[in-house]
Amino acid sequence: MLIRILAIGNKMPSWVTAGYNEYAKRLSAPFALELIEIPAEKRTKNSDIPRLVERESEKLLAACKSTHRIIALDVEGERLSTAQLAKQLDLWKSNSRPIDLMIGGPDGLSSSCLQRAEKKWSLSPLTLPHPLVRIVLAEQIYRAFTILQKHPYHR
Repeated sequence: MLIRILAIGNKMPSWVTAGYNEYAKRLSAPFALELIEIPAEKRTKNSDIPRLVERESEKLLAACKSTHRIIALDVEGERLSTAQLAKQLDLWKSNSRPIDLMIGGPDGLSSSCLQRAEKKWSLSPLTLPHPLVRIVLAEQIYRAFTILQKHPYHR
Protein backbone atom coordinates (compact mmCIF):
# COMPACT_ATOMS: atom_id res chain seq x y z
CA MET A 1 0.00 0.00 0.00
CA LEU A 2 1.38 3.34 -1.04
CA ILE A 3 1.44 6.13 1.54
CA ARG A 4 2.23 9.51 0.01
CA ILE A 5 3.24 12.39 2.24
CA LEU A 6 2.26 15.66 0.56
CA ALA A 7 4.16 18.36 2.40
CA ILE A 8 4.35 22.11 1.98
CA GLY A 9 8.00 23.14 1.95
CA ASN A 10 11.07 22.05 0.06
CA LYS A 11 14.81 22.61 0.37
CA MET A 12 14.94 20.97 3.78
CA PRO A 13 18.16 20.78 5.80
CA SER A 14 20.20 17.64 5.14
CA TRP A 15 19.37 16.20 8.59
CA VAL A 16 15.64 16.28 7.72
CA THR A 17 16.16 14.50 4.42
CA ALA A 18 18.46 11.94 6.04
CA GLY A 19 16.03 11.28 8.91
CA TYR A 20 13.03 10.90 6.61
CA ASN A 21 14.96 8.68 4.16
CA GLU A 22 16.17 6.42 6.96
CA TYR A 23 12.64 5.42 7.97
CA ALA A 24 11.21 5.42 4.44
CA LYS A 25 13.84 2.92 3.26
CA ARG A 26 13.15 0.61 6.21
CA LEU A 27 9.57 0.01 5.09
CA SER A 28 8.95 -2.99 2.91
CA ALA A 29 6.00 -4.65 1.25
CA PRO A 30 3.12 -4.26 1.61
CA PHE A 31 3.91 -0.61 2.49
CA ALA A 32 5.81 2.06 0.58
CA LEU A 33 6.37 5.68 1.56
CA GLU A 34 6.71 8.52 -0.94
CA LEU A 35 7.37 12.19 -0.18
CA ILE A 36 6.00 14.90 -2.44
CA GLU A 37 7.31 18.36 -1.60
CA ILE A 38 5.28 21.38 -2.61
CA PRO A 39 7.00 24.77 -2.44
CA ALA A 40 5.65 27.09 0.27
CA GLU A 41 4.33 30.50 -0.68
CA LYS A 42 6.78 33.31 0.03
CA ARG A 43 5.99 35.08 3.28
CA THR A 44 6.86 38.67 4.15
CA LYS A 45 5.88 40.81 7.12
CA ASN A 46 2.97 42.21 5.05
CA SER A 47 1.76 38.88 3.66
CA ASP A 48 -1.92 38.06 3.52
CA ILE A 49 -1.55 34.82 5.51
CA PRO A 50 -5.07 33.45 4.89
CA ARG A 51 -4.53 33.89 1.14
CA LEU A 52 -1.13 32.15 1.31
CA VAL A 53 -2.65 29.24 3.24
CA GLU A 54 -5.39 29.00 0.62
CA ARG A 55 -2.85 28.92 -2.24
CA GLU A 56 -0.77 26.26 -0.50
CA SER A 57 -3.89 24.22 0.18
CA GLU A 58 -4.94 24.47 -3.47
CA LYS A 59 -1.55 23.00 -4.43
CA LEU A 60 -1.95 20.19 -1.89
CA LEU A 61 -5.43 19.33 -3.12
CA ALA A 62 -4.23 19.39 -6.73
CA ALA A 63 -1.51 16.87 -5.80
CA CYS A 64 -4.02 14.52 -4.15
CA LYS A 65 -5.30 11.66 -6.25
CA SER A 66 -9.05 11.14 -6.45
CA THR A 67 -8.73 7.41 -5.82
CA HIS A 68 -6.61 7.87 -2.68
CA ARG A 69 -7.76 8.15 0.92
CA ILE A 70 -6.96 11.72 2.00
CA ILE A 71 -5.83 12.38 5.55
CA ALA A 72 -5.04 15.83 6.91
CA LEU A 73 -2.53 16.35 9.69
CA ASP A 74 -4.17 18.86 11.98
CA VAL A 75 -3.69 19.76 15.64
CA GLU A 76 -7.46 19.31 16.16
CA GLY A 77 -7.45 15.85 14.58
CA GLU A 78 -7.77 12.47 16.23
CA ARG A 79 -4.83 11.45 18.40
CA LEU A 80 -3.68 7.87 17.93
CA SER A 81 -1.30 5.81 20.00
CA THR A 82 1.27 3.86 18.01
CA ALA A 83 -0.72 0.65 18.63
CA GLN A 84 -3.88 2.38 17.37
CA LEU A 85 -1.98 3.60 14.31
CA ALA A 86 -0.85 0.04 13.60
CA LYS A 87 -4.48 -1.14 13.69
CA GLN A 88 -5.50 1.78 11.47
CA LEU A 89 -2.73 0.96 8.94
CA ASP A 90 -3.82 -2.66 8.89
CA LEU A 91 -7.41 -1.60 8.22
CA TRP A 92 -6.36 0.80 5.47
CA LYS A 93 -4.18 -1.92 3.92
CA SER A 94 -7.14 -4.30 3.81
CA ASN A 95 -9.16 -1.65 1.93
CA SER A 96 -6.39 -1.45 -0.71
CA ARG A 97 -6.57 2.31 -1.24
CA PRO A 98 -3.38 4.37 -1.33
CA ILE A 99 -3.17 7.18 1.22
CA ASP A 100 -2.33 10.84 0.74
CA LEU A 101 -1.24 12.49 4.02
CA MET A 102 -1.35 16.30 3.83
CA ILE A 103 1.07 18.41 5.88
CA GLY A 104 0.31 22.11 5.68
CA GLY A 105 2.78 24.95 5.76
CA PRO A 106 3.75 27.01 8.79
CA ASP A 107 0.21 28.38 9.08
CA GLY A 108 -1.59 25.07 8.65
CA LEU A 109 -4.22 23.86 6.22
CA SER A 110 -7.23 25.69 4.83
CA SER A 111 -10.77 24.64 5.63
CA SER A 112 -11.05 23.23 2.08
CA CYS A 113 -8.27 20.71 2.85
CA LEU A 114 -9.82 19.79 6.18
CA GLN A 115 -13.24 19.31 4.56
CA ARG A 116 -11.81 17.16 1.76
CA ALA A 117 -9.99 14.86 4.17
CA GLU A 118 -11.62 11.60 5.16
CA LYS A 119 -9.77 11.77 8.45
CA LYS A 120 -7.97 14.42 10.49
CA TRP A 121 -5.01 13.15 12.47
CA SER A 122 -3.00 14.95 15.14
CA LEU A 123 0.53 13.73 15.80
CA SER A 124 0.68 15.69 19.05
CA PRO A 125 -0.90 18.60 20.89
CA LEU A 126 2.59 20.13 20.76
CA THR A 127 3.54 22.50 17.96
CA LEU A 128 6.20 20.69 15.96
CA PRO A 129 8.51 22.30 13.40
CA HIS A 130 7.27 21.31 9.96
CA PRO A 131 10.60 19.73 8.92
CA LEU A 132 10.51 17.55 12.03
CA VAL A 133 6.93 16.42 11.29
CA ARG A 134 8.19 14.53 8.24
CA ILE A 135 10.64 12.54 10.33
CA VAL A 136 8.18 11.86 13.16
CA LEU A 137 5.52 10.80 10.67
CA ALA A 138 7.86 8.45 8.78
CA GLU A 139 9.16 6.97 12.05
CA GLN A 140 5.67 6.38 13.42
CA ILE A 141 4.53 4.73 10.20
CA TYR A 142 7.62 2.52 10.34
CA ARG A 143 7.01 1.75 14.03
CA ALA A 144 3.36 0.81 13.31
CA PHE A 145 4.58 -1.36 10.44
CA THR A 146 6.97 -3.20 12.80
CA ILE A 147 4.08 -3.90 15.17
CA LEU A 148 2.13 -5.47 12.31
CA GLN A 149 5.20 -7.51 11.32
CA LYS A 150 5.79 -8.55 14.95
CA HIS A 151 9.28 -7.09 14.65
CA PRO A 152 11.05 -6.18 17.94
CA TYR A 153 11.73 -2.51 16.93
CA HIS A 154 8.65 -1.29 18.82
CA ARG A 155 9.87 -2.57 22.19
